[in-house]
Amino acid sequence: MKKTTILLSTIFAFLFMACEGPQGPPGFDGLDGRDGRDGIDGQDGINILGKVVDIQGTFDAGNDYSIFYEFPQSIEVFETDVVLVYLLWDQTEDGNGDPVDIWRLMPQTRIIDQGLLQYNYDYTFFDVSIFLEADFDLATLLPGDTDNQVFRIAVLPAEAAQSGKLDVSNIHSVMGRLGVTEKDVQKVILK
Repeated sequence: MKKTTILLSTIFAFLFMACEGPQGPPGFDGLDGRDGRDGIDGQDGINILGKVVDIQGTFDAGNDYSIFYEFPQSIEVFETDVVLVYLLWDQTEDGNGDPVDIWRLMPQTRIIDQGLLQYNYDYTFFDVSIFLEADFDLATLLPGDTDNQVFRIAVLPAEAAQSGKLDVSNIHSVMGRLGVTEKDVQKVILK
């Protein structure tokens, strides 16, 4: 009796799965918006995908050997974002004789005749402060260490900064992650 019940249940299950009825009528198309009309286009947003800016400034006693850069309204920085600053360390040439910038992630320490000189920075979501620290009198620095220094500031959204495979010491890797090319970098000269 048990075998017959199992056999009949199996046959019934196969027949039930093989049943197919006629296709139903198609559904109605949806509406655009609540009243069926397209909405009004909104204003262009601000850049939340990251930004790269070059700033140039001079360290002197008048600015307490610091350069201050306030983010413009076109760059929105959230508290969770990461701001990286790179120092234009040197330039070299490629195989065609074109200049190639050499960037170093800050902080950077130099050993000079007077002692140790460090280029350092801190930031908030409003601004970046780049400053010199040393174990000697900063007034003894040569113009090559203070005048017309160029820094590259990269703002990384928290999502981009948290991915484990990003080499933040490589500015080209950071710019690639942000989708920024050299021609997209805004140049600012601070007075």
